[in-house]
Amino acid sequence: MVRHYGAQITVVEDDGRPARFTWNGRLYGVRRIIDHWVSLRMDWTPAPGGGVPERWHWRVEAGAVRAQGVYELRKDTTTGQWSLSRVWD
Repeated sequence: MVRHYGAQITVVEDDGRPARFTWNGRLYGVRRIIDHWVSLRMDWTPAPGGGVPERWHWRVEAGAVRAQGVYELRKDTTTGQWSLSRVWD
């Protein structure tokens, strides 16, 4: 089952990759990166300095004590904010 979210999350990166994230007060450790891709932002707003605004997507296998699964994390390169896009249970 896939669930869609738009929740902002806090991510700790290791060499530019998500290593762990906090969602709803729970800490999730990234066990495996399944996939990674880049997309252009739909609003096409120019990024500061004239760069192309991108969203980095990471599909990861992660878990907390009682919540393990596959999560899709998204980073907006313009704002630096991370969000949780999808969860597969």
